[in-house]
Parts: sequence; structure tokens; C-alpha cells
Amino acid sequence: MRPPAPVIAIRVILLRLCALLMVRPYKISALSAKSITLSGMTSLSQLNTRFGISGRLEFVDGPGELIHARITNDHATALIALQGAHLTEYRPAEVRHGIIWMSQKAQFVNGRAIRGGVPVCWPWFGNHPTNGDLPAHGFLRTRNWDVHLTLDDGQHTALVLTTQDDESTRQLWPHAFQAELRIDVGTTLEIALTVTNTGTEAFTCGAALHSYFAVSDATQISIDGLDGCRYIDTARDNEEKTQTGAVTIDAEVDNVYIDTSADCVINDPHWDRVIRITKSGSHSTVVWNPWRTKSHSLSDFGDFEYPKMICIESANALDDQITVATGASHTLTTTISTTELDPG
Repeated sequence: MRPPAPVIAIRVILLRLCALLMVRPYKISALSAKSITLSGMTSLSQLNTRFGISGRLEFVDGPGELIHARITNDHATALIALQGAHLTEYRPAEVRHGIIWMSQKAQFVNGRAIRGGVPVCWPWFGNHPTNGDLPAHGFLRTRNWDVHLTLDDGQHTALVLTTQDDESTRQLWPHAFQAELRIDVGTTLEIALTVTNTGTEAFTCGAALHSYFAVSDATQISIDGLDGCRYIDTARDNEEKTQTGAVTIDAEVDNVYIDTSADCVINDPHWDRVIRITKSGSHSTVVWNPWRTKSHSLSDFGDFEYPKMICIESANALDDQITVATGASHTLTTTISTTELDPG
């Protein structure tokens, strides 16, 4: 039987506090912290009164009238849709070009996944392993999340969103859970997905922070950090291969690199910059570009947008799926930083 609701609530609160302290313990005493989520709050005025931080974080009507959190501080700006806890923009103050790619055909519609940004994929990655009728990449990316905390210490501004199981999720996946996404915006961008098992049985799940990066020209970039890694080439009959040298793009790429926790680095010589992707809680990395034919088949992806993006995803995919015991948590984190180079 499932434990009584008060017991579950106490467990979840304690686990959240532990996770929060582990993420950035030095910030807690200095932060301007707003109180916990007000269930069902959807009004912009209510959200801004309860969780807004003057000059730093406000809630606004975004495209398609989806509510977004807009973060602006001395180091960067960001936009996060509450639907899907979906980051749609991150731009450090000193960069010449945006870091995150969004399709011009992205659809900001209630209940529909948004193309681009950083979708949250969970509790499975890709197609469901046994039921093709279930939504690809799970259901978190189309749920409306609650605002839990907003935080600022003068250097970083953070938004913490939460969601949990209900009747609709249990029809798709029969487990009890609490999910928390923390987005920390400063000179770097850190996104941490923490999932807690609030049920009475262990469950196994896949996940990914499906990051879309803007690039000058996908055919001109190179990706370091995966040399020597084994990968599954899912665009070519799931062949197992070994990466030799840097990853380059000259055709459709859908590679799941296995047994790797290494940083990945996007070298973009035309834009004179380097993007570094660091991760934890992950031993698989996905590199994806749909190229011509695949992008033409996607209704929310422009026919000629594929050269302007590359996905590098911190994942728990294939054999890297995670088993979470009852009362336990797992955190998947990706950290994105950029270095602007002097034009040659």
C-alpha cells in the first residue's frame, strides 16, 4: 500500500531540502527566497506578487499565451515556459549570438511539445519501449508545472518548478513520483532535474535534458569529448560504432553515446566561440541533427533550419536508465558555458 499522504509529504520535503543544499549550499543564506508553491496559481499578477523578484524575475505572457518566467540579471537573460518547465532562451550578456536554438515554426500550444530550447524528457527517452501509442520522450515536457521557489543572490537567479503524479500520468506510467526542475541563470546555465520516488515500489526510468544549441553552420562545427566512445547509430539501423576523432555533421545524425560522463565542447569557428556542456547523473550523451529529409517531415521544424542547430543531450538512455528505490531520488544535471574568442 502507498504510505499515508502526510508521510509522503514529509519525505518529499526532506529530500527536496537535501537536494537544494547539495546543488549550491553557499547560496542558501544569501538568497532572496520566495515561499513554496501555491497550488493551482495561474494568474500573472498572483505569480509576480508571490514569486517575482524586482528587476530580476517576472512572469509574462509568452508566445501562444503560455506563461513564461523571464529572468534578467547582470550576466544573462533567460525565458522559461511553465508548460514543460521548458527553457526557450538563454543569452549571456557578452555573447554576439544566442546560445539556445528555437525553431521559427515552434508551436506554443497547450499540451503540445515545443520545438527547440531544452525540453525535459522523462520517464522515458525517445519512443516508449513497448507501446508506440504513448508520447515520445514521456509526458513531463507537456505538463503545466508549479512554481516552487525563486532565488537570487546577486550573481545567479534561479527558478525551481515542480510537478507530481496524478490520474493522467498514472494512465501512462503507473508510478508515484515528484519531479523538480531547477534552472540557475548566471555566467553559466545550470539545469537540474531531480525525480523522487514517492511510491512503495522501485521504478526504472529514462531521461534527457534535450538541449538544442544555435550554431553558425552545422557542417562547419566540430564536437570534442566523445573520441573513442561507443555509440548506437539510431539513424542507421541501430548499428554499434566507435567514435573516431571529433564529431562532425554532414548527414542526419542520431547517435546515443554510451558509458560516457565526459564534457562535450562545440567548436564554432564561424561564430568565434566555444560552448561547453558539462553533466552529472548521466552516462549517456545524445547528438542529433535531423538533416534535410527528416526535418522536412517535422511539422514544427522549418525545411531549411537544420544547418543552424545541433542537439547535445545529457541523458539516461538505453542501458543508462536509472532505477530509483522508494523514497530515493535521482538528479540529472547539465551545465552550459560559453567562451567568446577573438575574431581571427
